[in-house]
Amino acid sequence: MPTLPWTTPNPAPTGVEVHVFASRFETRTLWGALKFLVGTPAVWRQVSRAPGAYGATLRAKPLSRTFWTLSAWESPAALKEFARSGAHSPASRNLSGQMRDSKFVSWQVRSDELPLDWDDAIRRLT
Repeated sequence: MPTLPWTTPNPAPTGVEVHVFASRFETRTLWGALKFLVGTPAVWRQVSRAPGAYGATLRAKPLSRTFWTLSAWESPAALKEFARSGAHSPASRNLSGQMRDSKFVSWQVRSDELPLDWDDAIRRLT
């Protein structure tokens, strides 16, 4: 699966602080990677309609069992609401036993810095 392009569900207002969230997931097995991939379309649809979502992208290396997400949000509360609702909530619960390693980072940027840079996100996750 190639990197999904940056998607902008809701344009960010000019000159505001944006909450950025990046994650890295490594599954224990290829079966876990397949389960991650199967759940991706529903979660991606949820992102595309999420209130407060200013942008998102996904990078997947399923044969290496590794996945990265990168997203921009109106606030930490908007991200939290997304994570606890819709397709994301059951998908994350169903995958928790499949995870070998997970890492999460967040930071702030100005809205004029969107779309976000993968190189910076990967560096922060390393």
